[in-house]
Amino acid sequence: MKNKLTQNWGLKIASFLSAAVLWLVVTNINDPISTYRVTDVPVTIKNANLITDRGQVYEVLDGTDTIDVVTISAPRSIIDSLDKSNIVAMADINDLTSVDTVPIKLSTNKYSDKLESIRGNIDSVRLSIEEKLVRYLQVKAVTTGEVREGFMVGSVSTDQNQIRISGPKSAISQVSKAQAEVDISGFSNNINTDVEVRLYDEDGKEITVTNIEKSITKVRVNAEILERKTLPLTCEVTGTPEEGRQFTGEVAYSKATVMVAGRSKLLENIETIAIPAGVVDVTGASEDVTVLVDITKYLPEGVVLAEDNFVGRVDVTAKIEAERDRAVRIPVGWIRFDGLPEGYRAVITEPANECSITFSGLSAVLNEVTAEEVTAVVDMEAWMADENIDELTEGSYWMPVNATVEGRDLRQNGVSEVRVHIIEDEN
Repeated sequence: MKNKLTQNWGLKIASFLSAAVLWLVVTNINDPISTYRVTDVPVTIKNANLITDRGQVYEVLDGTDTIDVVTISAPRSIIDSLDKSNIVAMADINDLTSVDTVPIKLSTNKYSDKLESIRGNIDSVRLSIEEKLVRYLQVKAVTTGEVREGFMVGSVSTDQNQIRISGPKSAISQVSKAQAEVDISGFSNNINTDVEVRLYDEDGKEITVTNIEKSITKVRVNAEILERKTLPLTCEVTGTPEEGRQFTGEVAYSKATVMVAGRSKLLENIETIAIPAGVVDVTGASEDVTVLVDITKYLPEGVVLAEDNFVGRVDVTAKIEAERDRAVRIPVGWIRFDGLPEGYRAVITEPANECSITFSGLSAVLNEVTAEEVTAVVDMEAWMADENIDELTEGSYWMPVNATVEGRDLRQNGVSEVRVHIIEDEN
């Protein structure tokens, strides 16, 4: 029996090999090895805190945190049970190399022991590792575009004026400013809206890198839209020039009109910018008086200047002119007697026809005066008091004539006298 078992070894080995080959053939026919390709497989970064805990940040370079193609070889039955969600791609920072790469480990979350192979078109993640930098910036609200004609932008403000940015030193150091830009094109009313905060370098180019973290992404911007209006300046001149000179009433301005802006309702009731009394004072002046006036002090509340390169300083000049004399002749019959005691009559005997009265004033005013405008009066009570006359008696006397011109800034210069004959009524 033993001999039988040990005999025909060649035949037995041949039979075993045939059986094995047959098994393999059958297996491959029923469950052959297949290939499965998956695209865009994300790589999970593990233990990233090992970098961040050192006060550093990292950035994945060249898109190496995504494997373009993963190829799996396995029996068809296994392949048929797998999809993209079963593929695990892991890069552990513990495996970080000296050249800042991390090997990618590929596997599946099921049937991993039944895979013939699994490989990707890349085998490592490339990192850029830098010092982490934190900065605080003021958020400036700015406007773009043009408001409707006749309007302008007033104050522009934000509900938050500071932002915290953090990220790689190389990126953070490029940031020069943070702005919230609001488009005001065509607006005539106030604007209140949420605006994205954008970062810019020193050349004004927007920084769009994604590795900068912002403490805020949007702020609320309020842009005040004001109506514009052109207003004239007025000035109340005070004081009296030196004797023999007068303020002409003329005021000259280095800038006679000023464009201002404010709320429409407010501007409706404003017609001038008034420089008050006391600002321009001509007391004792012998020539024109010029004062540099800051008109911003006299703008109504809520009204602002609306001209570029104009800060509100205006030269205001009060014109001073020497007085001139002019004699005006009036008929003696136009002279009125005031305070003539009862029972007496007064008759002017000299001059016979006309009385000459000299006025002093500005040439422009003097030249316009006519005799009809002159009011001439003999004040009997004042004359009697000056002459110490208690009781009037008949006779001839020289009496002064007081003359005025209503509505004109003139003064009588010198004394004009007439000879008056006083007659007592017989009744």
